[in-house]
Amino acid sequence: MKQLRSNSRSAQHGVVLISSLLLLLVVTIMALSMFRSFGMQERIAGNVREKQRALQVANSTQQYAEWWLANQSGAIYAVSQGSAAAADVNCGTALLDANSPPGTGQICINTLLSQGYTPAAWPSANTNIGVAYTPPGMTAANYVARPRFYIADIGALATARGEVYQVDAYGFGLTNNAIAVVESTVAVTCLVCNVGGL
Repeated sequence: MKQLRSNSRSAQHGVVLISSLLLLLVVTIMALSMFRSFGMQERIAGNVREKQRALQVANSTQQYAEWWLANQSGAIYAVSQGSAAAADVNCGTALLDANSPPGTGQICINTLLSQGYTPAAWPSANTNIGVAYTPPGMTAANYVARPRFYIADIGALATARGEVYQVDAYGFGLTNNAIAVVESTVAVTCLVCNVGGL
């Protein structure tokens, strides 16, 4: 008696093909999600780089503004007299612009907050709030606009032997969306004061 041999290949009916296609689909989905994840990480890294670039230029501008303030003869004279400097201006009407000569600055009698500039409504790269400054080594290709600083005289010290100033500085990265704002309060005092005839 002869036994019929069944062909095992014909009994599979394409199961291997279907399994291979499903496995290929799973691997493709995993590869696409991995590439998308890499793209997201690159964008995050780019945003962090721009944030750091804006913060560094804002810090540099703030340090320059503090240095400029400490070296002003008008501010030192004002401190020795125990009053605001005669050079203080209402910056709502008169503010130095981008064409101001290097090494210049301005002391305002009003703060940015009193003019309506809050952190939620900070100036963009197209506005000219504050004195423009160019840090050493800065090129126009690295930033969307020059950084700026704004110095406001906020009053005399309680001891009447100095003046307190608020220094705001802001800088940009390569885009208008990357902005960093830094603020400090600086007290300029005198070593020998002539207040009230003392």
